[in-house]
Amino acid sequence: MIDLDPRLNAFRPDLADAALRETIDAEAYTAGSPRRVACGRLPLLTRPADDSRMGSELLFGEAVTVFDVRDGWAWLQNRTDGYVGYARADHLDESFGAPTQRVAALRTYLFSQPDLKSPVRDLLSMTSLVCGQDRENGFIGLATGGWVWADHTAAMDEYEADHAAVALHFLGAPYLWGGRSSIGLDCSGLVQMSLARCGKQAPRDSDMQASLGAAVPFDDDESVLAHGDLVFWPGHVGIWLEGSEFVHANATDMMVVRGPFAPTVRHIGDATGSDVTAVRRP
Repeated sequence: MIDLDPRLNAFRPDLADAALRETIDAEAYTAGSPRRVACGRLPLLTRPADDSRMGSELLFGEAVTVFDVRDGWAWLQNRTDGYVGYARADHLDESFGAPTQRVAALRTYLFSQPDLKSPVRDLLSMTSLVCGQDRENGFIGLATGGWVWADHTAAMDEYEADHAAVALHFLGAPYLWGGRSSIGLDCSGLVQMSLARCGKQAPRDSDMQASLGAAVPFDDDESVLAHGDLVFWPGHVGIWLEGSEFVHANATDMMVVRGPFAPTVRHIGDATGSDVTAVRRP
Protein backbone atom coordinates (compact mmCIF):
# COMPACT_ATOMS: atom_id res chain seq x y z
CA MET A 1 0.00 0.00 0.00
CA ILE A 2 1.25 3.49 -0.83
CA ASP A 3 2.15 5.56 2.23
CA LEU A 4 -0.14 8.60 2.01
CA ASP A 5 -0.04 11.63 4.29
CA PRO A 6 -3.25 11.42 6.38
CA ARG A 7 -3.22 15.20 6.76
CA LEU A 8 -3.89 15.57 3.03
CA ASN A 9 -5.72 12.38 2.14
CA ALA A 10 -9.08 11.31 3.52
CA PHE A 11 -8.98 7.65 4.42
CA ARG A 12 -10.02 5.44 7.33
CA PRO A 13 -10.45 1.66 7.50
CA ASP A 14 -14.22 2.06 7.09
CA LEU A 15 -14.34 4.89 4.56
CA ALA A 16 -12.14 6.74 2.08
CA ASP A 17 -12.31 9.47 -0.52
CA ALA A 18 -13.47 7.94 -3.80
CA ALA A 19 -10.45 9.56 -5.48
CA LEU A 20 -8.29 7.11 -3.49
CA ARG A 21 -10.15 3.99 -4.61
CA GLU A 22 -7.19 2.68 -6.62
CA THR A 23 -4.72 3.52 -3.87
CA ILE A 24 -6.31 2.78 -0.50
CA ASP A 25 -8.22 -0.29 0.73
CA ALA A 26 -11.33 0.71 2.65
CA GLU A 27 -14.72 -0.84 3.38
CA ALA A 28 -16.47 1.91 1.42
CA TYR A 29 -15.70 4.96 -0.70
CA THR A 30 -17.49 8.26 -1.19
CA ALA A 31 -17.03 11.36 -3.29
CA GLY A 32 -18.36 13.42 -0.40
CA SER A 33 -20.59 16.47 -0.58
CA PRO A 34 -19.71 20.18 -0.80
CA ARG A 35 -20.27 22.56 2.10
CA ARG A 36 -18.98 25.95 3.21
CA VAL A 37 -17.98 27.08 6.68
CA ALA A 38 -20.71 29.24 8.21
CA CYS A 39 -18.95 30.58 11.32
CA GLY A 40 -15.97 32.87 11.76
CA ARG A 41 -13.49 30.24 12.94
CA LEU A 42 -14.10 26.51 13.11
CA PRO A 43 -11.55 24.15 14.73
CA LEU A 44 -10.47 21.27 12.50
CA LEU A 45 -9.67 18.49 14.94
CA THR A 46 -7.68 15.29 14.68
CA ARG A 47 -10.47 13.26 16.35
CA PRO A 48 -14.27 13.72 16.60
CA ALA A 49 -14.11 14.91 20.21
CA ASP A 50 -14.07 18.32 21.87
CA ASP A 51 -10.91 17.45 23.79
CA SER A 52 -9.03 16.55 20.59
CA ARG A 53 -5.96 18.48 19.41
CA MET A 54 -6.65 21.12 16.76
CA GLY A 55 -4.76 20.21 13.60
CA SER A 56 -5.88 23.29 11.70
CA GLU A 57 -8.70 25.80 11.53
CA LEU A 58 -11.41 26.60 9.00
CA LEU A 59 -12.43 30.17 8.20
CA PHE A 60 -15.78 31.63 7.22
CA GLY A 61 -16.79 30.79 3.66
CA GLU A 62 -14.08 28.20 3.00
CA ALA A 63 -15.22 25.31 0.84
CA VAL A 64 -14.94 21.80 2.24
CA THR A 65 -15.82 18.30 1.11
CA VAL A 66 -17.72 16.33 3.76
CA PHE A 67 -17.21 12.58 3.60
CA ASP A 68 -19.10 11.50 6.70
CA VAL A 69 -21.34 12.95 9.43
CA ARG A 70 -21.77 11.06 12.67
CA ASP A 71 -22.90 12.18 16.13
CA GLY A 72 -22.72 15.81 15.08
CA TRP A 73 -19.17 15.57 13.72
CA ALA A 74 -18.25 15.98 10.06
CA TRP A 75 -15.18 14.26 8.67
CA LEU A 76 -14.02 16.54 5.90
CA GLN A 77 -11.27 17.98 3.74
CA ASN A 78 -10.61 21.69 3.41
CA ARG A 79 -10.54 22.51 -0.29
CA THR A 80 -8.30 25.54 0.36
CA ASP A 81 -5.26 23.51 1.39
CA GLY A 82 -6.41 19.88 1.40
CA TYR A 83 -6.22 19.45 5.16
CA VAL A 84 -8.34 16.61 6.59
CA GLY A 85 -9.99 16.50 10.00
CA TYR A 86 -13.16 16.64 12.05
CA ALA A 87 -15.37 19.67 12.65
CA ARG A 88 -18.78 20.36 14.14
CA ALA A 89 -21.30 19.67 11.37
CA ASP A 90 -23.78 22.33 12.47
CA HIS A 91 -21.35 25.06 11.39
CA LEU A 92 -21.33 23.88 7.76
CA ASP A 93 -23.72 25.27 5.14
CA GLU A 94 -24.83 23.73 1.83
CA SER A 95 -26.61 26.87 0.54
CA PHE A 96 -23.91 29.46 1.19
CA GLY A 97 -23.84 30.93 -2.32
CA ALA A 98 -20.87 31.69 -4.57
CA PRO A 99 -18.36 34.01 -2.84
CA THR A 100 -18.30 37.57 -4.18
CA GLN A 101 -15.71 39.17 -1.89
CA ARG A 102 -13.03 38.18 0.56
CA VAL A 103 -12.16 39.87 3.85
CA ALA A 104 -9.11 42.06 3.29
CA ALA A 105 -8.88 43.60 6.76
CA LEU A 106 -7.13 41.74 9.55
CA ARG A 107 -10.60 41.02 10.95
CA THR A 108 -14.06 42.53 10.77
CA TYR A 109 -17.36 42.13 12.58
CA LEU A 110 -20.44 40.52 11.13
CA PHE A 111 -23.27 42.78 12.31
CA SER A 112 -26.92 41.79 12.52
CA GLN A 113 -27.98 44.95 10.68
CA PRO A 114 -26.27 47.55 8.42
CA ASP A 115 -25.68 49.62 11.53
CA LEU A 116 -22.50 49.80 13.60
CA LYS A 117 -24.61 49.87 16.77
CA SER A 118 -26.47 46.68 15.94
CA PRO A 119 -25.65 43.41 17.73
CA VAL A 120 -22.57 41.53 16.52
CA ARG A 121 -23.17 38.04 15.14
CA ASP A 122 -19.59 36.92 14.52
CA LEU A 123 -16.01 37.97 13.84
CA LEU A 124 -14.58 37.27 10.38
CA SER A 125 -10.86 37.01 9.68
CA MET A 126 -8.64 37.96 6.78
CA THR A 127 -9.18 35.78 3.65
CA SER A 128 -12.67 34.74 4.79
CA LEU A 129 -15.09 34.50 1.87
CA VAL A 130 -18.48 36.17 1.77
CA CYS A 131 -21.43 36.07 -0.60
CA GLY A 132 -22.74 39.61 -0.81
CA GLN A 133 -26.27 40.38 -1.98
CA ASP A 134 -27.15 43.90 -0.87
CA ARG A 135 -25.40 47.16 -0.02
CA GLU A 136 -26.71 49.64 2.48
CA ASN A 137 -25.15 52.36 4.61
CA GLY A 138 -21.60 51.25 3.72
CA PHE A 139 -22.27 47.61 4.58
CA ILE A 140 -22.61 44.46 2.47
CA GLY A 141 -25.51 42.15 3.29
CA LEU A 142 -24.58 38.47 3.14
CA ALA A 143 -26.64 35.65 1.68
CA THR A 144 -26.08 33.77 4.94
CA GLY A 145 -27.33 36.71 7.00
CA GLY A 146 -25.60 39.61 8.66
CA TRP A 147 -23.69 42.62 7.36
CA VAL A 148 -19.98 43.40 7.00
CA TRP A 149 -18.34 46.77 6.45
CA ALA A 150 -17.73 46.97 2.69
CA ASP A 151 -14.34 48.70 2.97
CA HIS A 152 -13.05 45.73 4.96
CA THR A 153 -13.54 43.48 1.91
CA ALA A 154 -11.91 43.19 -1.51
CA ALA A 155 -12.92 41.75 -4.86
CA MET A 156 -12.10 38.10 -5.38
CA ASP A 157 -9.26 39.02 -7.77
CA GLU A 158 -7.86 41.89 -5.68
CA TYR A 159 -4.71 40.99 -3.76
CA GLU A 160 -1.81 42.56 -1.86
CA ALA A 161 1.65 42.44 -3.42
CA ASP A 162 3.96 41.92 -0.41
CA HIS A 163 3.29 38.92 1.81
CA ALA A 164 5.92 40.02 4.31
CA ALA A 165 4.09 43.32 4.77
CA VAL A 166 0.87 41.39 5.29
CA ALA A 167 2.57 39.27 7.96
CA LEU A 168 3.44 42.43 9.90
CA HIS A 169 -0.27 43.15 10.32
CA PHE A 170 -0.38 40.09 12.58
CA LEU A 171 2.20 41.45 15.06
CA GLY A 172 1.08 40.68 18.59
CA ALA A 173 -1.40 38.00 17.54
CA PRO A 174 -1.22 35.19 20.12
CA TYR A 175 0.38 31.89 19.25
CA LEU A 176 -2.18 29.11 18.76
CA TRP A 177 -1.26 25.67 17.51
CA GLY A 178 -3.29 25.04 14.36
CA GLY A 179 -4.67 28.60 14.24
CA ARG A 180 -5.08 30.58 11.03
CA SER A 181 -6.27 34.02 12.12
CA SER A 182 -5.18 37.09 14.07
CA ILE A 183 -7.14 35.70 17.03
CA GLY A 184 -4.46 33.01 17.19
CA LEU A 185 -2.13 31.28 14.73
CA ASP A 186 1.04 29.25 14.52
CA CYS A 187 4.21 29.77 12.46
CA SER A 188 2.97 28.04 9.32
CA GLY A 189 -0.46 29.63 9.70
CA LEU A 190 1.18 33.07 9.58
CA VAL A 191 3.01 32.14 6.38
CA GLN A 192 -0.06 30.56 4.78
CA MET A 193 -2.39 33.48 5.56
CA SER A 194 0.14 36.12 4.47
CA LEU A 195 0.69 34.40 1.14
CA ALA A 196 -3.05 33.81 0.69
CA ARG A 197 -3.77 37.53 0.98
CA CYS A 198 -1.35 37.94 -1.95
CA GLY A 199 -3.12 35.32 -4.04
CA LYS A 200 -0.50 32.63 -3.44
CA GLN A 201 -1.71 29.24 -2.25
CA ALA A 202 0.47 27.55 0.36
CA PRO A 203 0.23 24.21 2.20
CA ARG A 204 -0.83 24.19 5.83
CA ASP A 205 2.23 22.91 7.74
CA SER A 206 5.84 24.04 7.71
CA ASP A 207 7.24 20.73 6.47
CA MET A 208 4.95 21.02 3.43
CA GLN A 209 5.79 24.68 2.91
CA ALA A 210 9.51 23.84 2.69
CA SER A 211 8.96 22.93 -0.97
CA LEU A 212 7.35 26.25 -1.91
CA GLY A 213 8.90 28.41 -4.61
CA ALA A 214 12.60 28.31 -5.38
CA ALA A 215 15.40 27.15 -3.10
CA VAL A 216 17.87 29.78 -1.92
CA PRO A 217 21.33 28.40 -1.03
CA PHE A 218 22.09 29.63 2.48
CA ASP A 219 25.23 29.19 4.58
CA ASP A 220 24.73 31.75 7.35
CA ASP A 221 25.26 34.56 4.82
CA GLU A 222 22.37 37.01 5.04
CA SER A 223 23.47 38.79 1.88
CA VAL A 224 21.76 36.06 -0.19
CA LEU A 225 18.39 36.66 1.48
CA ALA A 226 15.64 38.83 0.01
CA HIS A 227 12.63 40.48 1.58
CA GLY A 228 9.91 37.84 1.94
CA ASP A 229 12.13 34.75 1.90
CA LEU A 230 10.83 31.88 4.01
CA VAL A 231 13.38 30.53 6.49
CA PHE A 232 12.92 27.01 7.89
CA TRP A 233 14.03 24.93 10.84
CA PRO A 234 12.60 21.53 11.81
CA GLY A 235 8.99 22.34 12.71
CA HIS A 236 9.35 26.08 12.33
CA VAL A 237 9.19 28.79 9.66
CA GLY A 238 9.28 32.57 9.50
CA ILE A 239 9.72 35.42 7.03
CA TRP A 240 12.93 37.40 6.48
CA LEU A 241 12.48 41.15 6.19
CA GLU A 242 14.70 43.75 4.56
CA GLY A 243 16.95 45.34 7.14
CA SER A 244 18.01 41.95 8.55
CA GLU A 245 14.81 41.47 10.52
CA PHE A 246 12.54 38.49 10.90
CA VAL A 247 8.84 37.99 11.63
CA HIS A 248 7.41 34.75 12.96
CA ALA A 249 4.79 33.28 15.27
CA ASN A 250 6.63 31.40 17.97
CA ALA A 251 6.03 29.51 21.19
CA THR A 252 8.76 31.37 23.09
CA ASP A 253 7.04 34.74 22.95
CA MET A 254 3.66 33.03 22.43
CA MET A 255 2.82 35.60 19.77
CA VAL A 256 3.85 37.00 16.40
CA VAL A 257 6.98 39.09 16.84
CA ARG A 258 9.44 41.04 14.72
CA GLY A 259 13.11 41.25 15.58
CA PRO A 260 16.69 41.07 14.32
CA PHE A 261 17.41 37.90 12.36
CA ALA A 262 20.82 36.86 13.73
CA PRO A 263 19.78 36.65 17.42
CA THR A 264 16.68 34.72 16.36
CA VAL A 265 18.83 32.16 14.54
CA ARG A 266 21.06 31.78 17.60
CA HIS A 267 18.09 31.43 19.95
CA ILE A 268 16.39 28.77 17.82
CA GLY A 269 19.70 26.96 17.43
CA ASP A 270 20.26 26.94 21.20
CA ALA A 271 16.69 25.82 21.88
CA THR A 272 16.46 23.10 19.23
CA GLY A 273 20.04 22.22 18.40
CA SER A 274 19.29 22.83 14.73
CA ASP A 275 20.58 25.28 12.18
CA VAL A 276 18.49 26.71 9.35
CA THR A 277 17.43 23.76 7.19
CA ALA A 278 16.08 25.59 4.13
CA VAL A 279 15.32 28.97 2.61
CA ARG A 280 12.63 29.26 -0.03
CA ARG A 281 11.61 32.22 -2.19
CA PRO A 282 7.84 31.93 -2.86
